[in-house]
Amino acid sequence: MTLLSVNVNKIALLRNSRGRDYPGVIEFVDTVVRLGARGITVHPRPDERHVRRSDVFAIRDFVKLHPGVEFNIEGYPSPDFMALVLEVKPHQCTLVPDAPEQLTSDHGWDVPANEALLRETLDQLRQAKIRSSLFLDPEPSLIEAVKAVGADRIELYTEDYASHFGLESEGGVWQRYADTAAAATAAGLGVNAGHDLNLENLPRFLEIPDIAEVSIGHALVVECLYQGVPAVIEKYLEITKA
Repeated sequence: MTLLSVNVNKIALLRNSRGRDYPGVIEFVDTVVRLGARGITVHPRPDERHVRRSDVFAIRDFVKLHPGVEFNIEGYPSPDFMALVLEVKPHQCTLVPDAPEQLTSDHGWDVPANEALLRETLDQLRQAKIRSSLFLDPEPSLIEAVKAVGADRIELYTEDYASHFGLESEGGVWQRYADTAAAATAAGLGVNAGHDLNLENLPRFLEIPDIAEVSIGHALVVECLYQGVPAVIEKYLEITKA
């Protein structure tokens, strides 16, 4: 079974566009949890253009009241970000190599080139008993370096898979992800995945064994606009329960 973690950044972005607490981030979190989702993801950025610090604390408090629901905070390990994570103490922290001005995540870590930063950050997370995950491109050769710096999991950056889905190239690209996941599992690392996954391409992706978690936000919110929140969450849970 794969845990569905719903990224609520787009709900916060929609709220921020009108200057009111509508739609409410916590109300949306409550809705998807009541429908069966067992994970919530946020990616707070320095400019608070979507999720705000106050949202992070509010979700922490909500999750405390709902055993079995995991909270995942992702972001670049700047001093401010790490101070927030260590104060909130989510179940998981996913480290991404994003610059502050990036529109969205668009690549995984070059682990050897960032070894010192990652070792120091992962040690902080380990001491705080926060599970760690590194955003990673589908490259099996990187797994040894991930293991060496002390991460608990990887999160496969799945945009390449999504962009090739339905094309003749899909099989070869999918195999790279499968090979990377297999190498991570063999090394004792957990495997998460996220970015541009949706109701159409997720079933094929989850033919890869032992995917512990998928984090889905943008596509899920768009699908909810067309189909309704209950129908969309039900479909995702049906896909991920196998």
